[in-house]
Amino acid sequence: MMQAIDSFRNHLTQQGRASATILAYSKDIEQLAAFVKKSGKDSFAVYTQADIDAFKADLASTGYTTKSISRKINSIKAFFAYMLSNGQIAENPAVSVTHPKYDIKPPRILTKLEYRALRDACREDIRLAAIVELLLQTGMRISELANLKMNDLDLASNQITIRAYESHPERTIPINAPAKESLEKYLSQRPKSVNTSVFITKTGNPFLIRNIRSNLDRFFRIAGIEDAKVNDLRHTFIAQQLTQGSPLVYISKLVGHKRLSTTEKYLEFISEKPNRDKPRLIDL
Repeated sequence: MMQAIDSFRNHLTQQGRASATILAYSKDIEQLAAFVKKSGKDSFAVYTQADIDAFKADLASTGYTTKSISRKINSIKAFFAYMLSNGQIAENPAVSVTHPKYDIKPPRILTKLEYRALRDACREDIRLAAIVELLLQTGMRISELANLKMNDLDLASNQITIRAYESHPERTIPINAPAKESLEKYLSQRPKSVNTSVFITKTGNPFLIRNIRSNLDRFFRIAGIEDAKVNDLRHTFIAQQLTQGSPLVYISKLVGHKRLSTTEKYLEFISEKPNRDKPRLIDL
């Protein structure tokens, strides 16, 4: 069975799927296998829909959210579709398995008062202040920010190169005056290091994603901003740009969305109608 999972993992890798996705899918299938093994089945070829439905019910009874269960079903469906296409099973037991219904929460969009309070809270920490400005003014992902290298910055031309990684292609994004000013202030006091990462620790090591996240969570609390996460800065950038009439296609490419529909969904959650007379980026 592990051989089948390894084969599936290699298939996902060849498709260019993100490493986090590959890991999650693998863990989901291993969890299913461990559950069904209790009933004496040690081959995916003998799985039935009833086995998967029983697994789904067990997840619900042990406290998994409907969103988590739905994601695991996606993993299971992808796995058995792959197994069927390669002739490793005669029938797909997951084809009729249904997803649990759940409400999709709208993106958390910070108000002007909130993101200004966040700025004030981290103003004395020039590294975090620069991070907040870059996330808020460009909409880049936290992983993209953590992966920034010094030669990705072209401050003379007011732009940054976001490197290609996993399934995301390379792209170049503009930086506005507030982001540039904050970044230059940080760089002027950045510890000297042979490490080429833009954001580093006092000892010259890369500032890791988990540490960026925990530091920003702390400043959210200091600023009195409730129920906010790092990715909400990205949500805020997208929503604010669309509100001010920036072209949908342009914003989609700027933030690296693979599908235009992903960006389009934000239109449902903005309170003001887009001002189409000013199709430009705005400073937040």
